[in-house]
Amino acid sequence: MRATSGPLAAAASLLLLAGCASFSQDEGLDRVSEMTRERIGQPVSTAPAQTRVVEILIQPLTPDTAVELALLNNRSLQASLSELRIAKADLVQAGRMRNPGFSFGRVRTGTDLEIDRSIIFELGSLITMPLRQGIEQRRFERTQLAAAGNVVGLAADVRRAYFNAIAARQSAQYLSQVVDAAEAGAELGKRLASVGNWSKLDAARERAFYAEATAQFARARQSEVAAREQLTRLLGLWGDAANFKLPERLPDIPKAPNEIRNAEAQAMERRLDVQVAKRETEATARALGLTNAVRFVNVLDIGYVNKSEADKPRGNGYEVGFELPIFDWGTARKARAEAIYMQSLHAAADAAIRARSQVRESYSAYRATYDIARHYRDEVVPLRKRISEELLLRFNGMLVGTFELLTDAREQVGAVSAAIDAQRDFWVAETNLQSAISGTGSVPTAMATRQAAAAAAPAGH
Repeated sequence: MRATSGPLAAAASLLLLAGCASFSQDEGLDRVSEMTRERIGQPVSTAPAQTRVVEILIQPLTPDTAVELALLNNRSLQASLSELRIAKADLVQAGRMRNPGFSFGRVRTGTDLEIDRSIIFELGSLITMPLRQGIEQRRFERTQLAAAGNVVGLAADVRRAYFNAIAARQSAQYLSQVVDAAEAGAELGKRLASVGNWSKLDAARERAFYAEATAQFARARQSEVAAREQLTRLLGLWGDAANFKLPERLPDIPKAPNEIRNAEAQAMERRLDVQVAKRETEATARALGLTNAVRFVNVLDIGYVNKSEADKPRGNGYEVGFELPIFDWGTARKARAEAIYMQSLHAAADAAIRARSQVRESYSAYRATYDIARHYRDEVVPLRKRISEELLLRFNGMLVGTFELLTDAREQVGAVSAAIDAQRDFWVAETNLQSAISGTGSVPTAMATRQAAAAAAPAGH
């Protein structure tokens, strides 16, 4: 017993130390909130905040309050954030040894009684514990990045849906006015044709315009409903809360576009999918080191053994057990880990290439949509308005007829609708640019992240 007391005491001490890892209060959410605040200006929380939801719904939504509402109320996001607790549990588990095993045997041969007792500790997991903790720590950090990516991605989706919903509503309201005007024009044409002051061709044209405007209005109303419902789903609302208020029109475009310098460099620093890919490469590199460490000896057990027989002194000792690398020399595990590492390395390089390309494309779209929206605001719409005013003056002076006035009204429809679409496209492009720089691009879901990370772990016994 004296010979085994030292190793057993050391093993017991290490076992107690290995059980010290515990859960924190936030489970990693504070770091996620910090990253989201840096990118979208808002934190994320899993705590219920129904009072704040009610406060937001009292007033018409803005882009920022819509994002805040989604972060508080979107159930899919709250479900994905639960992956933080799962990853934290894996990290804590990596810092704990497996429970010791106890065996007891009792054999009677005639009048002889033999009793065997043993307590077995798995020292293999204790030896590799620092490596496993490092791997799980990086996986936990990767899950935090993926969770932040989910939040930033949701914020971008909400902003896009917000602008689409307002634009669809604005278009439907405008087309409603067009239908009223077309109906009046068709009725006027019918009356003028009945008394011979208008040709049947002109009257038919007005009726056709009214029919087409009615169909366009019906499609616009359906588009308005679909766009609003998409926003409702992202906000996580239902029942009376789904009757939230939106502004009457899109916000005006800024006086000048933002000049973003070193956009690619910012993306490499801030893109969450790039950082996720880097963490994956680091984790698989550590997993490769663990695989090499346990390549030949994958199981190492040590334990205290106590044996007693009838009419004989009790025997004490220890027992060591390990696998003999006779059939499996660990080459397959090593090759698998190396292949996973190279896979993650190429994935990280691909993420960086795609991020750079997306930033360039998004910035080009941002500048193009701004120029188009400004062109409609400063040139097309004012010109159409001026033409209408001039035609109205000439109509009042009986220099042009009713047909020319109605033709101009039809031409205005396309210009105004295109101006609304251009304004919407700019705000969507601005959202896409911020998303491309801050980085949600191709961030996987937290569930996929955890499953992919688990594939890099070496096989145990």
